[in-house]
Amino acid sequence: MNLTELGYVAGWRLARALPRPVVAAAFRAGADRAHRAGGGGTARLRANLRRVVGPELPEAELDDLVRRGLRSYARYWMEAFRLPALSRAQLLTGFRLAPDGVDRLAADVAAGRGAVVALPHAGNWDAAGAWVAATGWPITTVAERLKPEGVYQRFLAFRRGLGMEILPTHGGDRPAFDVLVDRLRSGAVVPLLADRDLSARGIEVDFFGARTRMPAGPALLAIRTGAPLYVASMWYEPDAACASIAGPLPLPDADSGPLDQRVRVLTQHIADGLSAGIARHPEDWHMLQRMWLDQRGTGDGSRPAAGPPAATGTA
Repeated sequence: MNLTELGYVAGWRLARALPRPVVAAAFRAGADRAHRAGGGGTARLRANLRRVVGPELPEAELDDLVRRGLRSYARYWMEAFRLPALSRAQLLTGFRLAPDGVDRLAADVAAGRGAVVALPHAGNWDAAGAWVAATGWPITTVAERLKPEGVYQRFLAFRRGLGMEILPTHGGDRPAFDVLVDRLRSGAVVPLLADRDLSARGIEVDFFGARTRMPAGPALLAIRTGAPLYVASMWYEPDAACASIAGPLPLPDADSGPLDQRVRVLTQHIADGLSAGIARHPEDWHMLQRMWLDQRGTGDGSRPAAGPPAATGTA
């Protein structure tokens, strides 16, 4: 077991063993130290939030937004570490989906058509997944395979222990996309993080006035299966992680153009929906990596070693 894995194990154990106020204060203090230190992740978050809020926001207000953003990210980690120790009732009360979203997803699951939900890296997506499972709905998603392998396996066990089916992006018994198609056709909820994909396979979109790449998976799955496609907004309230969903998005029909064109159009609609939610709650967007294609500089493409294996929209 290497030091990174030991750090995760210690975090999980201590966060669950100590009272929540004590743990919350420690994580908040760590976020404030990161803000004062102004390291690479903090600088990247600052640059990303500047693009979200525009050039008009005074620098002092942006600095306060960055501080609140780091506190929100620390809260995500603190709550993620504590999730396995929560009861079903606590999982259900610790996350709130807007009532119209609950009704739509319930109807989709009951009808057996499933649903694709495009998520931002915001709020607490692990709490959202645990809530779906605790509600009694089948849920399947995809996690990128990262090194060290021990950390990746612990995150798989963590999310599977919360009731989620987690597929690796590669190395599984079957291609993840094919499994997701099957799960949707059997009525599962398929949430996929969809706001960042700098791989060569990503779809170029306009996002807050600049070009970036987003994964094709959510749009392609919806077009392939006809499952409803929603775009989530996720944020924190003092007492709970919260979300709302917009949609279902209109799916382009086959007469509107070839498949790649339809995927591009639908992915742009996803980007528009994600940007609207992020603009409402920028402090809860946990994007500490390079986001736009015109960003350059140190650390501009790598995921920090402390980042979790994220559920990804690249299927």
